[in-house]
Amino acid sequence: MPATVLPADEWRARAAVHAERADALTAGHRARRAAGDTHAIEDFLHTYYATRPGQLRRWHPGADVTLEGAGADVDERLTWRWYMPDGHGARVDVDAFLADRGPTVRFVRELLSRTAQRPANVGCFGLHEWAMVYRTGDSTRHPLPLRLGAAATDAVVESHQIRCSHIDAFRFFTPEAVPFNRLRPTRETQTELEQPGCLHANMDLYKWAGKLGPAVPGELLLDTFDLALEIRHVDMQASPYDVSSYGLDAIAIETPEGKAEYAARQRGFAERAAGLRERLVEVCDAVLGGIVRDSGVREDTPRRG
Repeated sequence: MPATVLPADEWRARAAVHAERADALTAGHRARRAAGDTHAIEDFLHTYYATRPGQLRRWHPGADVTLEGAGADVDERLTWRWYMPDGHGARVDVDAFLADRGPTVRFVRELLSRTAQRPANVGCFGLHEWAMVYRTGDSTRHPLPLRLGAAATDAVVESHQIRCSHIDAFRFFTPEAVPFNRLRPTRETQTELEQPGCLHANMDLYKWAGKLGPAVPGELLLDTFDLALEIRHVDMQASPYDVSSYGLDAIAIETPEGKAEYAARQRGFAERAAGLRERLVEVCDAVLGGIVRDSGVREDTPRRG
């Protein structure tokens, strides 16, 4: 039997609170989309990541939790992928989810647990965004002007040794910027290089929560989205772009003061991300249903239910 049975009034209240919170977090994006407008900073979370506002709005209880009761909302939930009925109501069909997404769950667990074991590096100063526009002149990845101009932006890159460990940032470096990076992250070395001070690794907790689907409690999914949204603002404030049109101040990482501010922000995000990362690892363990050693090797044991 599932470990937890949620009474109907309790889970319906949580689902309603979740939907209201999700609507508030995505209100700006939905309004812009309806009007045909865009936001160069915030819309990134809805274009780069796969989870859509409608999916974000759906509350899930997580693995091994039954939603007690009957009614139209339960019947609808049973039409959702990876849900099944049981004697009490409805719950996530963890075995079906594991059959479909087992390799993803194992990869996410390994990546997050190994990342958590490393010390946070707060000395990268957000130079990945600068390396993405190095020697591109007036051609930029976002519809925003360069704060210092092309030549001065290139000079910032040339005067720093970059320490980007995140493959999904490094892969957008211009070819001319690649030699400035101390590391050569690849998809194959992702679990070996990601570290908990990286803004993109912490922003990606939202991506991994989405990959884990209905096994992730809705509150945790929105917590990762909330953190990712805050990180995205800082990521762009520290970038070479002029973000003043969005009412944001620059974090001038080309100065000692800017570097100190960026590192302080990194530390704060790393502390918040640590708890979310731990909770996502627990989700993976619940789905896998086995004893997972620190090495990441799973010892198979029969699942409940």
